[in-house]
Amino acid sequence: MAINLNEMSLKELKDLHGQVTKAIATFEDRKKKEALAELEEKARELGFSLSELTGTSAPRKRAPASAKYANPADASDTWSGRGRKPRWFDAAIKSGKKPEDMAI
Repeated sequence: MAINLNEMSLKELKDLHGQVTKAIATFEDRKKKEALAELEEKARELGFSLSELTGTSAPRKRAPASAKYANPADASDTWSGRGRKPRWFDAAIKSGKKPEDMAI
């Protein structure tokens, strides 16, 4: 593949530079994906999955959190205690309630 760089405009040279930089940066990832695909195909031919052969499994997904607190004004409005506190929880705390008062 011979490219005559002297005949290219500055814009074309910059575009080419960007493409080459990206190709270099992603080269190892592309090769890893190709190798993984080949290994998965070979394992499938032998009647296994790659995770069975390597002893690894897919990452576990976190189970949904169960509700721990309920809104005193509307019991169907609940919160698990994870993440950002709901407004109703903050308002109840500011009005003098304790978290135990709202526990389910």
